[in-house]
Amino acid sequence: MTIGILGRRYATALLSLATSAGNVDKVGGDLNDFIATWNSSRDLRSVFENPSVGVQARRNILRDIAEQTGMQPVLRDTLLLLSDRGRLRFVGDVAEAYTALAEARSGRVRAEVVSASPLPEAYFTELQKTLERVTGKQVSIGHRVDASLLGGVVTRVGDRVFDGSLKNRLKELTHELSR
Repeated sequence: MTIGILGRRYATALLSLATSAGNVDKVGGDLNDFIATWNSSRDLRSVFENPSVGVQARRNILRDIAEQTGMQPVLRDTLLLLSDRGRLRFVGDVAEAYTALAEARSGRVRAEVVSASPLPEAYFTELQKTLERVTGKQVSIGHRVDASLLGGVVTRVGDRVFDGSLKNRLKELTHELSR
């Protein structure tokens, strides 16, 4: 979930342009749609990774995708710029940073909860209330299960991580005993 400087830089510029155009949510949706296409199509990624494919051919492909999907012009132009500079492989970082910046701008924050086993929905409801009280922002929670944690929960809110997993506690205990 670490976002690189490059992704943040392009996302900041894109958010500024989308804000000026008054379509922050639409650009975000179009960007997420493009990311889904990018991640699911090995052929698409290989075209942009192949140095024998010319710049104009890449631009034509992006323009076709933008036209077929009804993509916002500001996003199309950003993707063309990324492609021209050989940085389209960082589009995932741009999307992550854009989402985080747009949420922060609107007073929302995303939390990710990873647990060793499935948790009841009531847990997430209470956690959401607590996080909203602590952060002063509207919180949306995403959750997934990772059995490698052994037990407990890891919660990530922005750059903060609250690690209450058994795996982490055992690591701390091992470190403490080795002193």
